[in-house]
Amino acid sequence: MQITIQGAVQGVGFRPFIHRLASGMGLTGSVRNSSQGVFIEVEGEPPLLDSFLLRIEREKPELSFIQSLEFSILDPVFFRGFTIGPSEAAGETNALILPDIATCDDCAREIMDPSNRRYRYPFTNCTRCGPRFTIIESLPYDRPNTSMKSFEMCPRCRAEYEDPADRRFHAQPNACPVCGPRLELRDGAGRTVAEDGGALEAAAGAVLGGKVVAVKGLGGFHLIADATRAGSVETLRQRKHREQKPFALMFPSLDAVRAECLVSPLEERGLRSPQSPIVLLARRTDLPSSLAEGVAPGNPFLGVMLPYTPLHHLLMHEIGRPVIATSGNLADEPICIDEAEALGRLEGIADLFLVHDRPIVRHADDSIVRIVLGRELVVRRARGYAPLPLRPHGIVSDILAVGGHLKNTIAVSVAGNVFLSQHIGDLETEQSGRAFRGAIESFLRLYPVRPKWIAADMHPDYASSRYARAAGIPLIEIQHHHAHVAACMAENELEGDVLGVCWDGTGYGEDGTVWGGEFLRTEGTGFARVAAVRRFRLPGSAAAVQEPRRSALGVLYEILGDAVFGETDLAPVRAFSAAEIPVLRTMLRRGIHSPWTTSAGRLFDAVASLAGLRQKLRFEGQAAMELEFAAEGTGGGAYPFGLLDPERAGAGALGVDWEPLIRAVIADVRASVPPAEISGRFHNALADIIVAVAQRVGVPRVALTGGCFQNKILLERAVGRLREEGFCPYWHQRIPPNDGGIALGQIAAASRILGKGETNEFIIRGGGHVPGGSGKD
Repeated sequence: MQITIQGAVQGVGFRPFIHRLASGMGLTGSVRNSSQGVFIEVEGEPPLLDSFLLRIEREKPELSFIQSLEFSILDPVFFRGFTIGPSEAAGETNALILPDIATCDDCAREIMDPSNRRYRYPFTNCTRCGPRFTIIESLPYDRPNTSMKSFEMCPRCRAEYEDPADRRFHAQPNACPVCGPRLELRDGAGRTVAEDGGALEAAAGAVLGGKVVAVKGLGGFHLIADATRAGSVETLRQRKHREQKPFALMFPSLDAVRAECLVSPLEERGLRSPQSPIVLLARRTDLPSSLAEGVAPGNPFLGVMLPYTPLHHLLMHEIGRPVIATSGNLADEPICIDEAEALGRLEGIADLFLVHDRPIVRHADDSIVRIVLGRELVVRRARGYAPLPLRPHGIVSDILAVGGHLKNTIAVSVAGNVFLSQHIGDLETEQSGRAFRGAIESFLRLYPVRPKWIAADMHPDYASSRYARAAGIPLIEIQHHHAHVAACMAENELEGDVLGVCWDGTGYGEDGTVWGGEFLRTEGTGFARVAAVRRFRLPGSAAAVQEPRRSALGVLYEILGDAVFGETDLAPVRAFSAAEIPVLRTMLRRGIHSPWTTSAGRLFDAVASLAGLRQKLRFEGQAAMELEFAAEGTGGGAYPFGLLDPERAGAGALGVDWEPLIRAVIADVRASVPPAEISGRFHNALADIIVAVAQRVGVPRVALTGGCFQNKILLERAVGRLREEGFCPYWHQRIPPNDGGIALGQIAAASRILGKGETNEFIIRGGGHVPGGSGKD
């Protein structure tokens, strides 16, 4: 019998599992990796072969999954015994590349056991854990195709690697202190000041002494500082130019997390999972905190993770208290992955550099999740999740999607799979541009795709869209919010008639204005914009994104006209100087540098400003976050709103009229109603708005997507209200609702266009190929 298995079957101990299963059943034959997955030849009595097939699915390694298993019955070859054969690199690459996997319990015990030969060895791993995506250069997944190729296994490691009874049987990154990667501690000039165990101890001592240490981990560098020392936290904020944005924290143990945060069973599961992401947890209020206030100022949540590599386990064991573990970069830059690069880019930020000599092939930031409605909601998809694929219905192969401008990811479609990259970030700098292009080149090397089409956002000035237009192959432009809705539908395997509610900060609309409060009904290969938030102006355009007071002023001007400038009892009006007012009045009167928008995100900013919570941002989304936090625990009561005919709405669609809502907010502010009550009523009104539009449109399935639906209060109340009224709501789980999911939506929407043969209407450029592409046409 010949068996071909495709899926996540390389790097998870699948061949050793097959070897043990077949040998234990008295079967003969061989198993080997190929570019397609795992190939098995097995001989035995027919009943035993039938049982073998069934047991593969039932007993496969925990971290594996099977997409397809095909077998055929052939004449016997009469094998002797059962062996693991050499890998085959020929043919198209269909095997799935696994994400990096957090340290398993067995390896964690070994590095803390003085009698074990891997005691305190920071690069310990086995077939159940360790690096995968960040070390692989090409398939099949074998040591010569990884960044471990230069480390030759010592006799004892080789014996483990070749022993079918050992859990390191064919563990490709297998290593020990004799033959594997080593640690060094370097100063700011790049001089080595300690090695191996001494480097680890000195680094821990430096953190406890108030220093900032850059640590080269699995997918890049962390900046590590003592989270209990106010001076260390303030120093890192000043050096990283990060005024108030919360820092991610790493705790030495789950018990240490429980001392600071409330941890539900689902949140504990996330913290201890093989993905080991940052989990957003509610802070405890019943006990004093040991953390410095500057870790997450004014924030009732903490972003928490546990050690996920042996290096982190050992370092946290030495430090024994929570640390800041933030990305090793400056704002808008990708994370550093190379020690020479880190010495240059992190100069003046880190005091010391704890590095090692195992190269990182590609960066992978820490993933971020939160538990909402009893499910995991991925907010940033990177380490532990990428690049595992999705398999939505109707995907056309050979599409490259280049995502959006913020929170960028890219994606490729291959044989029904959509491979979504790790988080790349905002494409605001040359470094991020290089990371974006590098991710594309990396995916085109790893997967058998030479793109025939490229899908991009309609925005004329996005760096990703400029790349797409210059690629010289047929370009399919997908409207930003259409891509959001398509991503949510793809993740939830929805087809046909769906009402997509897409609320975010900004997206280029088909009419050239700034969209962001959209109700899109899917139809055919595109969508109909059936409703939108009533438009208002953004005085200062991009400046309004950073200053909620400007969004509030735009909303108020739409209602009151010039009279708004006399309403000096309102916080947003009062926030401007006497010199700024005449300029703003002229901008709004004449529409100068004050574009129209329908953005729900800017409406959040406007209400936060009116409630007196925030007039200027110190980091993206701060005002909306503070509005969400204020609504926690609030009850019933909702502000009024209206629905306007398309002519009055000015958006060519049914208009959600926020004027009654804003007038009620103003009345509450003047009556000294607490911001918490204002926020609660605002969130309830938003949920009611979604239901009202859904009832007007009459589509039972409603997809909630866009960055606003990272908001736990909004998502929970919207889902609850929709269910109360008999609708079927859907939202994101594995793919971020923010722009990190745009690339998936671009491929899903482009596939519908191509599948319907409507390419002439949508493709605007043709010819050529993407540089760096590989595979077959």
